[in-house]
Amino acid sequence: MTIAVIIPVLNEQKALPALLPELLSLGFEEMIIVDGGSRDRTVDMAGMICQSAPHVHSRIIPGPCGRASQMNAGAALANSDILVFLHADTQLPHNARQVVEQAMDDPRCVGGRFDVRFPRDTGYAWMVSRLMNLRSRWSGISTGDQTMFVRRSVFEELGGFANIPLMEDIEFSRRLKRVGTIAPLRAKVITSFRRWEQHGPLRTIVRMWILRAWYWLGWDPRRLQQYYDTVR
Repeated sequence: MTIAVIIPVLNEQKALPALLPELLSLGFEEMIIVDGGSRDRTVDMAGMICQSAPHVHSRIIPGPCGRASQMNAGAALANSDILVFLHADTQLPHNARQVVEQAMDDPRCVGGRFDVRFPRDTGYAWMVSRLMNLRSRWSGISTGDQTMFVRRSVFEELGGFANIPLMEDIEFSRRLKRVGTIAPLRAKVITSFRRWEQHGPLRTIVRMWILRAWYWLGWDPRRLQQYYDTVR
């Protein structure tokens, strides 16, 4: 079983030195970084770090700006059996490869996701992460923060992520769970708390729930995008 990690990036030069060296040591066969038009040193930084690990087949490619389009572009180049979609501000656990392989050994399993926690696992951060994990386990819906993974053959059959500016992870997750079992791994990724810190935990929680409610009610994600603040 071979695994490719696909990372959409945009102006992430600060995050890459913490992400890539550890990621390159986890034993994945491929790593594809898709840049959406960064204006900082993201591409140079990624190239310099990837050169230090020639045992991993690493590629850094330009892509159309937009997380869904970037992830689709990376997936189109991947040759591995399993695709892992990783945000640049998220760290995988040291046993990520092993737990993904164990989950995908079940032929009924088409994909999955990790549990999530934040760097400071206390207070609001503790509460938010636990609610995210419980909601996902109950609903079967995954989000990008939880680092989704999927069989490449299934991803291609489903046509990849919808080309929408928001909720592409939820939209894909809804389609994915209709075709097979989703593995809700208890191994935890550590993802940035920057959105909650910048806008305030309670305000951010309320905003995200409202956006998701509007999405479930049928609002166009392109319309919802205007209410979604990008934090980098």
